Order: sequence, then C-alpha cells, then structure tokens
Amino acid sequence: MYKVRSFVSGEWTQSDSNPIPLLNPSTEEVIGHVYPDGVDAEAALRFAREVGGPTLRGMTFAERGQLLLDLSSVIHGSREELFELAELNGGNTRKDAKFDVDGAWQTLAYYGNSAADMGDNKYLVDGDDEPLGRNPRWCGRHVWMPRHGVALHVNAFNFPAWGFAEKAATALLAGVPVVTKPATSTCLVAHRITELFVESGKLPAGVFSLVAGGGRDLMDHLDPQDVVAFTGGSDTARHFRSNPGVVEKNVRLTIEADSLNAAVAGPDVGDNEDLFTQFVTDVFRDMTQKAGQKCTAIRRILVPTDLVEDVREALLEMLGTIRTGDPRTDGVSMGPVVSKRQQDDVLGGIARLRESGLRQLSGVDAPGSRPGVPDGKGFFVEPSLFEAEHWNHDAVHQGEIFGPVSTILPYDGSAEDIVKAIKLGGGGLVTSVYSDDRKFVQGCVEGGAPFLGRMYLCSSKVRDLGAGPGTVLPMMIHGGPGRAGGGEELGGMRGLHHYMQRTALQGYRPLLERLFSGA
Repeated sequence: MYKVRSFVSGEWTQSDSNPIPLLNPSTEEVIGHVYPDGVDAEAALRFAREVGGPTLRGMTFAERGQLLLDLSSVIHGSREELFELAELNGGNTRKDAKFDVDGAWQTLAYYGNSAADMGDNKYLVDGDDEPLGRNPRWCGRHVWMPRHGVALHVNAFNFPAWGFAEKAATALLAGVPVVTKPATSTCLVAHRITELFVESGKLPAGVFSLVAGGGRDLMDHLDPQDVVAFTGGSDTARHFRSNPGVVEKNVRLTIEADSLNAAVAGPDVGDNEDLFTQFVTDVFRDMTQKAGQKCTAIRRILVPTDLVEDVREALLEMLGTIRTGDPRTDGVSMGPVVSKRQQDDVLGGIARLRESGLRQLSGVDAPGSRPGVPDGKGFFVEPSLFEAEHWNHDAVHQGEIFGPVSTILPYDGSAEDIVKAIKLGGGGLVTSVYSDDRKFVQGCVEGGAPFLGRMYLCSSKVRDLGAGPGTVLPMMIHGGPGRAGGGEELGGMRGLHHYMQRTALQGYRPLLERLFSGA
C-alpha cells in the first residue's frame, strides 16, 4: 500500500490521520492512502519564500538550468517505475504513461538547455535602451527580475508528471521556488517524482515542495509577490479568481480551464488522400489518448458536408479497434477515466448530447466484460462519437465533456463558417486546420486566431513533421482566452515572465550598461 504525504518546509509530514483512499480506476481497488494532515500552509509558504527564494535568486541562469537538467535526469532514470505507477493510479496505457512522463523530463531538459546560453546572468533585459532626451547619457531600460515570492502550482489530474513539470521548469528557471499541489486522485506519480528529487540530493532546501490532499488554506496566506498557476475546471477557477488574497493583494494568477478544441478539414481534404488520413488519424488519437482526458483533445470535428460520410466511416473503423480494460493487460488500447466522479461527469455530458438530438454513432453499448477488470468494476467510458446535422448545434458549443467524446459538425466549406464555429467555443486552447488552400487557411487564421491560444496548420508539406495538435511543446505558448481561462504558460522564455517583474529603469547609460552587461 502506498503512503502519499506532503513534502513541505524541507521535510515529509508524518500525520496518519484522516487518510484518503487512493484507487486503481480500472479495478476500484484501494492501492494506498493520501495523508493530508500535518501541513502548516503559512509556514510552508514562508519557508519556500525565505529559504528557497534567496537560494534561487543567488543562482545564475546557467546554475538554475543545471538544476533543471539534474531533475530531468532523475525522472528519466526512473521512467519504467513511473510508467507502472501511471498505469496503476491513472488508468494510463503504457503509451499514455510515456506521453506524460516523457513530456515531464523533456520539458525540464528543454528549459535546462535553454539556460546554458544565458550564462552568469540572473535576470532578463527586455528590448533595447530607450533614449529619454537629447543627451544620450540619459536613457531607459526595461528589465525582468525574479519576484520575491513563491509559485503556487495547482495541477489537474490528467497529467500528474508533465503538468507540474511544465510549470515548475519556468518558475525555477525564473528564480522562484515552487509549491506544487497535485490532484489527489492521481497524485501517486507526482509524489514519487518528489521522493526521487529529494533522494537524489539535487534539490536545494525550500526550492520545491509538494502538498498532498486538499488545498487547505494555501491561497489565504499568499503575498503580493507570490504567483499562482492553476489548471483545472472553470468552476474551481472562479473560486481562485474570487479568493480575497487574489482580489485584495493582487496576487498574480494564470488559469488554464475548459476548451472546446476543434479540428477542421478544409474544403480540399477530400481530394488529398494523405491530408485526409492525417486528419482522421489525429482526431482518433486525440479522442482516445488518455481516455480523452486532455485539455487539448479534439471536441469538435468540422467537416465539409460532402466529406461527412467518408470521415464518419473512417473514424468508426478506427474507433472499432479500441479495446477498453485494465491497461496493464495485453491488448488493451484505452483505460478508464480517473475516478467515479469523472465517469459520472462524462456520462452525464454524453446523455445531454443525446437528449439534444445529436446522433450517437459509437459508444452506445458498453461491453459486458473488459480484460483484466472484475465484472461491474472500473470507471470506464467507451469512445463516443456524435454527429450533428449542422455545425451550429447549441449543445456542442455549451461546454467541454472531458472524456473520449467528440462530434462531427458539417459545414459549407467556407472559412466564414469555421470562424463562426471557433467563436462559439468562447475561447480555446487550440484549433487545427488541415488544408493546402492558402486562402481558406488565411481566412481561418485572420478570423479565428484572436479566440485561440494556438493554431495548428497542417498542410501536405508538413503533415508528417508535427506531433499533432494535442501535443504541447515547451517552445510554444500554452493557454487561451475566454473559456480556456485567459492564461498563458511555456512559450520558451515567455514562460518565465509570469514569475518575474518587469521594471523600467531610468538613469546614466554607462551605469545601466555596467549593471546589466550581458543580460
């Protein structure tokens, strides 16, 4: 049985009271317990600020980068163990577990390697010097300095490794200590990574902490120099925004919430076999990877009316190969969703789509038994493909169903229809457009980009070069406006800015040059 505790103020908590069962979502077997008590939230944050903060700010970018490379190596060296924990506690197939764990160490490594060229600097210069008068000696310069606070990271259940690593990489490189709060239902991977960090001896005191179990009153003890990054549902996001610490102290907050991501088959896709195959392959993968529990998963499949039948048949053929069950069992290609609550939410969403008049094409009849799963056990949802008569079907655009659910939406082949559909999403993380028609793509970008954090433009020239729209890359921003939360993470060095303060300095040019030479 696994024991999940918090690592705060430089030590592991010891309380055994009020244990929370930790389940295998495939079998509903209790595999361990989370022990939430024993955390003094105020003391934990203070320790990170007063011990971890000065340590990181005293390090150069190159030294912080080496720390990230060391932590990346720690994760990489225990990949197999972490894969097994992701299968056990997250219901991940091995491929899904690799997607999460490898994404974690690779993101840390990306930022670690990026810091090598930044050398002995401890801060960033933003732009060129600005002359402030006739005399060139009087000038201005903008600089980014690490904030003297703590980065509180509240992460979602779907990516317990990658989710916290992408936030931690940018915060630590910026020079700000991290307190991470993983989702309880799938926290085993994040907990084990923290154990590995501590055991490695690579982690300076106060630089990284983990809070297991409920969020307690962490938000109530934040200071104006602190920073919060949250990934999760829009309902919880509203609570974060209304927290007195955020409202009264203007604590900096970034949020990634719901997203009705779309995949668009351009009007020319029906005449291009390679693009057609790429389109349906990407849709299939993003419907079923992680059992559809990805913030970037495709929820709306926009297809020209004359291509709907072909897309429907191709997707149903692919979905017919999916075998749900315990992912540790041979032949299983999709595991369960992570919890009973998540299963209820997804099945409730499927029922609403069905009641709205949408035609359900797959997932109607669940199998009587699943490989490796006791009868009647497990939080399973079959891949559920729907089809609407028209792209403007209200129920599809009203909210995200966070599971293996997507809907085919016919449109007239025009960029105008696509832009209208994108807008109905209310703000999203990513929309992918598959087309060689430059005029069509330009229309989609010009009309749709303001409503999205990212657009994935797949043409014949690059169709086999990308990892698909569902993969978040550290050099590109991740986030989106409106319903998607209004936040922004990663994006190369842009990701550091959330944890730094941009300050305008005005003074004697040679002094500024000496202060920030090489930055």
